[in-house]
Amino acid sequence: MKTIKLLLGFALTATLFTSCYREEVIINDFNNQPGITLNQLLSSYELWYVDINQTIGPGETPFLQIAFTVSFRNGVLYANNNLVGFGSQGNGYGIDVGTYDAYNMILDVNHDIDGYETFDVYQIDNNTIELYNPFNDTSYFLNGFQRSTFDYDFVFYDNIHYFLQEYEAWEKTFTSEMGVLNEFDNENYLQFLAGGNDSVFRSSQDVNISDPANIYWDYTGVYGVGDINTNMYLKTLTLDYDFFDNEFFELSVINDQRIELYHPSSETVYEFTGRGYIQFLRQTDAQGKRIEGNKELKKRKQKTLREDNPRDNTRS
Repeated sequence: MKTIKLLLGFALTATLFTSCYREEVIINDFNNQPGITLNQLLSSYELWYVDINQTIGPGETPFLQIAFTVSFRNGVLYANNNLVGFGSQGNGYGIDVGTYDAYNMILDVNHDIDGYETFDVYQIDNNTIELYNPFNDTSYFLNGFQRSTFDYDFVFYDNIHYFLQEYEAWEKTFTSEMGVLNEFDNENYLQFLAGGNDSVFRSSQDVNISDPANIYWDYTGVYGVGDINTNMYLKTLTLDYDFFDNEFFELSVINDQRIELYHPSSETVYEFTGRGYIQFLRQTDAQGKRIEGNKELKKRKQKTLREDNPRDNTRS
């Protein structure tokens, strides 16, 4: 994550997440001849933000479902799948996730994990393209940006619950001296699980566990992350413990590996440090040996109702 700035480009934010073009996409006749080659179109923007809430059709293309951005650079496909390092990893492009070939408004992708995928590409407007997968009748819509004007911070904080899932465990590394004694003082590890409804957490009272795989999890419950309207950098975190009242916190991010939880009812401040970073689609380990990374990938959840795709499959 890039250094947090107090002032953001709100005009960019509005452009990044506007959904006003969906009606145009459904109603209008598409112009599939943008006047430039497909390679020129794909390389005209350094980053293509995957607007997951605009997806239409019944299917799913896995590598697009987990990516925040994709980039097309000289036949190599890059993606930002993680929020840890978002904006700095790969100079902002993310990691190498495969190769591609672009011709006659057709995009063929050979993804390192998912294998071969093919798309019909339609230019919707000056900075929006549609990737239509004829084999699952599903379209993803991508908005183009340059790295210098892309709002990495907004995307990070708008998807903070995914950030919590990018470590195998969060270890309590600081508790303020100020504050009233409370039940949460006994919790030393938290884990936020990917998949399902993106709402399952686990907690542990273990102490000084070097390997997150060896943590004994005492409790499993559900959690929720909420917004604070007056401050985009501050979130709420609610942990639902059945055996006593929910634990409510104000959540702030210190850096890519450390978070602060303020417990209003006790006025205690806790800091948790991420252990066991999960990098999705990591290509090599420290010794250069190729590995596939985590098989249980998190997926971005669509917050809008998925609609039928009006696109017709023209492939023979």
